[in-house]
Amino acid sequence: MTVGSAPSLTARRRRRRLVTAGAVAALGALAAVYVVVGLPRNAGDPRCRPTLDLARRIEPLAHGQVAAVKPAEEARLLPVLAFRDGAGAQRSLADWRGRTVLLNLWATWCVPCRKEMPTLDALQDKLGGPDFEVVAVNIDTRDPDKPRTWLRDIGIGHLAYYADANAKVFQDLKAAGKAIGMPTTLLIDPNGCEIASLAGPAEWASADGVSLVSAALGR
Repeated sequence: MTVGSAPSLTARRRRRRLVTAGAVAALGALAAVYVVVGLPRNAGDPRCRPTLDLARRIEPLAHGQVAAVKPAEEARLLPVLAFRDGAGAQRSLADWRGRTVLLNLWATWCVPCRKEMPTLDALQDKLGGPDFEVVAVNIDTRDPDKPRTWLRDIGIGHLAYYADANAKVFQDLKAAGKAIGMPTTLLIDPNGCEIASLAGPAEWASADGVSLVSAALGR
């Protein structure tokens, strides 16, 4: 080809092949980035994958009195949540490994929490045992005697007392995207993985509630 003349057909074809190859490589790199970045979020914690299957199995039971219960949509290992028991000893969610837990955060200033408490107490009475416990954690930040007095006055007798006067357990769940208000409840498997969650109250001791929790326990 002489100087100033148009590119030959061969040169034009070679240039098109180079452009096409570059575009394919760019798309391949983009896909690789998507897989590397997106995979962990979609796969979740491998320890919790069987729990995700359980969440899908109990989903049809989230109806009636527990219709607002939301089965887990990803394999999520919950953060270590710390609080104190009735004797003031430090406890954490890890202490319940090996047992299914219905974790409930409540406060005396929360009207729906107060209405829900008797049904949580009744659920513990019906299903509580070596493999299951309702763990209701009070997060009142003033007057630590008030929650105990209130529970005693309304006749709560089956729930153990747990509290977090700093409400950090709520903040930790909020940071994990699992708490937006009160009450907050999570159904947690023996490995500490989320089975389901609920923002707001429910009639846990109703036939619907007992059926859902029983199914999570494999009963």
